[in-house]
Amino acid sequence: MGLMSESVSVRCPSCRREHVYAAPSYPCVCGAPVAPPLDPRGVATVVTHRVWDEDWIAVRCAACGRLDEWPYPELGCPCGTLLRIPVAGAEPTAEPAPRTTKVRADVEGRPAFQPVTIRTARDAVTAAALYLRWLGYRDIRRADQRPPSGIGLAARGILAQVDPTVRPASLRDVECLWLTAMTETTECVYFSLAGYTDDARARADALGIPLFVLDLTGTPQPVNDLADQLDAAGS
Repeated sequence: MGLMSESVSVRCPSCRREHVYAAPSYPCVCGAPVAPPLDPRGVATVVTHRVWDEDWIAVRCAACGRLDEWPYPELGCPCGTLLRIPVAGAEPTAEPAPRTTKVRADVEGRPAFQPVTIRTARDAVTAAALYLRWLGYRDIRRADQRPPSGIGLAARGILAQVDPTVRPASLRDVECLWLTAMTETTECVYFSLAGYTDDARARADALGIPLFVLDLTGTPQPVNDLADQLDAAGS
């Protein structure tokens, strides 16, 4: 994940165990590492249920000044408690990021994609969101319509489905994504942790849907030619 931020001491409010935590850094579109600034005087809070807006935090790149949203720093305590780590000087998310020139894969200087290791379903969604951002999509958010399986992500010009289950995505899954994208007049892409059935792959090719498999390193691997093209050219 690149450079790490300064370490802070974190006490679990459930078992009182002390931890030393450093937030992982993520690559900005300019290539510089970005990490949420941790608050050493703050108190960790327990995550009891997921709220999409609370899972992301706006962080400004010190190198280019770009403001983007990144996963909120969290720590899993061995006692089973999930802790949200306090962040210093969080910026509002409403401010738009400065305009930058998109760098495509065929242009020298495009930074390499930096994955996030997949251990949980949330990690799979984070990996897909980071990859979409790397492709050039901005303002990634939870999709308005919930798919029949997995998690839906949306950005300007794209609708993505992330399936973190252990079963291969089916023909119905692919067709439902395509129908939803058609109603919203947008392109779509599918990310699956367990791959796809043969008929799902054939249907995706016919409908023009790029298919990716998320490996455990968090790197999306193209499954069909459409995914290869998207990976090479970006959004």
